[in-house]
Amino acid sequence: MKRLLILSTLLCSTLLTSAEITHSFLGVGNANQATIVGEDSKVAWKADFPASDGWVLPNGNVLLALYKCKGFPNGGAVEIERATKKVLFSYVGQQKETSAVEKLANGNYLVTELGPQPQVVEVDPHGKVIKTTPLACQKENAHMQTRMLRQLPNGNYLAPHLFDFVVNEYEPVTGKVLKSFPTDDRGRDKRDWPFTAIRLANGNTVIGCTNGNRVIEIDTEGKIVWSVDNKDLGEELLRDACGVQRLPNGNTVITSYHAKGDQVNLTEVNREKKVVWRYAASQHGFHHFHILTTNGKPIEGKPMR
Repeated sequence: MKRLLILSTLLCSTLLTSAEITHSFLGVGNANQATIVGEDSKVAWKADFPASDGWVLPNGNVLLALYKCKGFPNGGAVEIERATKKVLFSYVGQQKETSAVEKLANGNYLVTELGPQPQVVEVDPHGKVIKTTPLACQKENAHMQTRMLRQLPNGNYLAPHLFDFVVNEYEPVTGKVLKSFPTDDRGRDKRDWPFTAIRLANGNTVIGCTNGNRVIEIDTEGKIVWSVDNKDLGEELLRDACGVQRLPNGNTVITSYHAKGDQVNLTEVNREKKVVWRYAASQHGFHHFHILTTNGKPIEGKPMR
């Protein structure tokens, strides 16, 4: 009886911890389009664009990288005024596919384009290309080239390359690879495909991996210092772990995106690899996301995602 009481207390504690955490977020995906979900889990805003990447900017506008759609035969990027849904900035992609976008401090946009010549372009607010940097990755399959390229505080580019099983840090002018971190440490049958990479303030890099369905954190020497996968979580929560965000409290939020259209989740785990929050996405899930608030408080600064 005593053991049952202790077990019951622990279970209640876990459930209360999960219930105490609420988030609002922007979620993007080909099926789900661009959607802002409130802390009540209800849709608060939606744009009719099939997006592969997205941010809510400090001014409240929504920035999206687009899949192929009307007016964007190779994808592209738009900045949308949230209240009116007016498109304030538009760029039509020049390669086969557009996978990521980011707004820079100088007001320009960084757009990742995949295709025969994978590249990242810096575009001014009028849609004019200012600078083009080639990306050193395999050319056979555009969809399996680099996905979520980000600019680091030092100005370099951080880019995961799925089929090359590495995360590269590029010099932005020449495209020279300055550092290369391999993610393939589990053998051919369980290879991790690095889809998303984020650099933390301590210099470590957190990588969301599809195929291997795990998230790894590596130090500046490329050594894995933390990881989480379905074996740790006790059930299959990750199905193509294609997006990650590290929150200020040290927890990691992970999104899955499953091509078969199965039910997948947005999942938050703590450093002990315990699930503390979960959002059940609709079919396919969200390709990427941006946590905006936690328990009513905005996530300050540029998010680590």
